[in-house]
Amino acid sequence: MSERRDGVMIRVVHYTNQFFAQIGGEEKADMEPVVLEEAIGPGRAIDTALGDRGKVVATVVCGDNYIAERLDDVAREVAELIAGFKPDFVITGPGFASGRLGLACGAVAKAVQELLEIPALTAMHEENPGKEIYHKSLFIFKTGINSRTMAKDMKTMVDFALRLLAGDKIGLPGEEGFYPRGFKKNIISDKSAATRSVDMVLSKVKGEEYETEVDLPVFDYVEKAPPIVDLAKSRIAIVTDGGLVPAGNPDALESLSATKYGSYSIDKVSDLEGAGYDVVHNGYDTTFVKKDPDRLVPVDALRELEKEGVIGSLYNCFLATTGVATLLATAKRLGSDMARQLKENGVDAVLLTST
Repeated sequence: MSERRDGVMIRVVHYTNQFFAQIGGEEKADMEPVVLEEAIGPGRAIDTALGDRGKVVATVVCGDNYIAERLDDVAREVAELIAGFKPDFVITGPGFASGRLGLACGAVAKAVQELLEIPALTAMHEENPGKEIYHKSLFIFKTGINSRTMAKDMKTMVDFALRLLAGDKIGLPGEEGFYPRGFKKNIISDKSAATRSVDMVLSKVKGEEYETEVDLPVFDYVEKAPPIVDLAKSRIAIVTDGGLVPAGNPDALESLSATKYGSYSIDKVSDLEGAGYDVVHNGYDTTFVKKDPDRLVPVDALRELEKEGVIGSLYNCFLATTGVATLLATAKRLGSDMARQLKENGVDAVLLTST
């Protein structure tokens, strides 16, 4: 590639959120897109990976809430801001396990590809909803759940982007480190399909590593619960993944990647007072819930239904955890533990509230 007039060989623009740009947390989640003509936060790892081959010429930062509430429109707005810097490629994120950031990274990268017709790459954890939505449109690289692997993740994307610019041959997803994009490719093998199938079965039986040639979707089957026959005789419980805890967070419930849940008494309580509770969830604006916890855990409304005889009784505790960035396996364990507690205490139905 010929050298640019400003002496930069490869021009890169990076997109990230207010948190990784070190501008602020949830209090800055509504900020509109801003452009900083330098590498900020994770973008410094891009500069390091580029070395003397190029540099980050700009960073576009946008608040998580601002883009999440109007995803496609803001993503296009960001892409138009990026266009002015004439980059050779764009890197968004990484999103890791953050749902809002992952969706933003995917939407911005997709808009860049469509508007600028240049490579746009991102990376995120396999359980990020952005991966599921955008993996067929983008090269999305695999990351861990948090930023511990930031330097390695950025180097992987930079090296790959440089190969794309050079027109190098791209290998299979498993070889390159990105999620499969749903394309099928014919490959000539020196072994027949029957031989390859038997080899895979033998490897599986022996507990050895093997790679399937056809990934089949796996769906959990959840048996439908029987209907409540008489609501007026039923005990109802409230469960939330919105992170509501008593003031002081007595169980040290995590703000993300939860490993446990809390059970909190509401015996003889008809209304949750804001002063007595806090919200430890790290994935949404908790201002309104802190002012009135009943907005998340509607004890007041259910007590009214209890008085009116619409429901039999309200279980004397509510269960709470934080749903942000919680691994699927952990969520299943927490759900089973909650269900066991509720069943042992005669609960007939659960009102599950979320963010």
